[in-house]
Amino acid sequence: MFQTRMPVDYWRSAVMFGAILAEAQMVIAMRTLGSFGAWNLGPAEHLRMVAEKAGAASDAGHAVSRALWRGAGPGATTLAALKPIRKRTRNNVKRLHRRGPTGRGPKKD
Repeated sequence: MFQTRMPVDYWRSAVMFGAILAEAQMVIAMRTLGSFGAWNLGPAEHLRMVAEKAGAASDAGHAVSRALWRGAGPGATTLAALKPIRKRTRNNVKRLHRRGPTGRGPKKD
């Protein structure tokens, strides 16, 4: 049987999607600064930014399959798809933020 469709699932999905968008922009900004030498990046960051996409897409696909097999509604299925992606973006922001800028800013007199 299908599970009850909860209107709050749609709202939660929209909020989570907004958080993913904001975090993705922060990650892009920090990685761009790192490409110019203004942000500390790990030696394998350029490989990580390519490889992580396939893993996130695979995890999201598996989560959708599990949700559909459980009979989840559209809101819960969307939420299930977004959770693994949000986990990656949140972890990227935390990791890159900890590395911080290089400290090559303007000289202070």
